[in-house]
Parts: sequence; structure tokens; C-alpha cells
Amino acid sequence: MKTVLITGCSSGYGLETARHFHARGWNVVATMRTPREDVLPRSDRLRVVPLDVTKPESIAAALAASGPIDVLVNNAGIGLLGAFEATPMATVRDVFETNVFGVMAMTQAVLPQFRARKSGVVVNVTSSVTLAPMPLVAVYTASKTAIEGFTTSLAFELESFNVRVKLVEPGYCPSTRFASNSGSRLDGLIPEPYAPFAQRILGAFSQQAVVTRESDVAEVVWLAANDTSPTHRFPAGPDAVALARSA
Repeated sequence: MKTVLITGCSSGYGLETARHFHARGWNVVATMRTPREDVLPRSDRLRVVPLDVTKPESIAAALAASGPIDVLVNNAGIGLLGAFEATPMATVRDVFETNVFGVMAMTQAVLPQFRARKSGVVVNVTSSVTLAPMPLVAVYTASKTAIEGFTTSLAFELESFNVRVKLVEPGYCPSTRFASNSGSRLDGLIPEPYAPFAQRILGAFSQQAVVTRESDVAEVVWLAANDTSPTHRFPAGPDAVALARSA
């Protein structure tokens, strides 16, 4: 029986992906900064483990508690919506600490066991903003684009060890609470000169007819984790698929 470790499982894609793998008979290590046992089914095949991907000691403790794993899903991430001009560099660094350096740190931590076994899969969850960049998410787009380049290069680097590295690119999913999950990072990031423009952009998002569901992303993560072809990129959701075809 295979084991998957998924980061960022308290809600959204991570939570749905944990449920998806568990329903298909896998052992699941669902990690989150503040563990919530109530959001996942009780099962001897499912463990909830505390993990902050920005802290090396937390990564080490989580992997020690997890034991050998077959698949790492780097899903944990920070959303950020706002005008770049008004975004403090400290906030930019916060986003990169989780979205970029956290992904790299988790990946680096699991590679020794994958390489030694000559088996393993890393699935990095990015975003369709890498296919068609949008305004007011410049920092977020930069962080996800960094992971796209990292993933593509790493996939070639690890081929000889039979370790696969995949990208899943979700489309726009209103239920993931992108803006609200940004928390205090949103404060003051849309100053008055940008307000009319921001209202138009946010209004367009709210009217978008074709959107991605959390279940769409979970299914594509599952497909990517089990894919043995040379394919690296997996758009998730009908809007992401359309963008990938037109890119």
C-alpha cells in the first residue's frame, strides 16, 4: 500500500486531495500548521501531522512521524491579492518563504529516501496564473512561476534515479477563499488610485462562468502522482485546460 504526504490540508485543494487518495486505498499523511482532526475521516490509513514548511525543524519532525512515503504533494501556499506598488517587501518575502522556499525545502528533505529506493514522485501544485498572468497577483504569480521552472529542471535532474516530478496547475476556484486566506497581507494593498481598476478585475472574477472545483484538482493530483509518462504539466479544471491549450 502506497503512502502520500500532502502539505496544506486544513482546507481547499489539500483537504480534498487527502480525501481523494484515502478513498482510493492509500495511506495518507495530511499535514497542516494547526492540525484539525475533524475535517478528515477517522481511519488507520490517515494521519494528521503538524507541519510548517517554512521551519526546518518542523519539516524534520513531520517526516520522522510519517515514515517512508511514496509521493510528496507540495500543496501548501499563500495567496496574495493587491497592487505590487503597495506591497511591502516583507510581504513579498513571506509569500516566497512558503510558496517557493517551503516547496524546495520539503522536496530536498524527501529526495534522499526517493533516490535511495529509486522510486518516488513529487507533485508541485502551482496555478493557472503561470499560463495567463493576471493583474493584482504579481507577487503570487512570480512565486508560482519560480516553482514551475524549478519543477521542470528538477524532473530532468532526477530522471536517472527513477524519481518523477510533476506540476499541477489549478484554474480559478472561488471555494478556496484565495483572498480571505491572504489574511492581514491584504491590508492596504489596493490603494485608492488602484481601486477602480481593482473593482473591475474582481467583478470579472465574480462573474466567471467556468471555474475549477476542488475535486477537479484532487483528481488531477491523483493522475499526476500515478503518471509514468514524460509529461510534466497537468492543468486542473476546465478553465486551466483551456488556457493551457491556448498558451
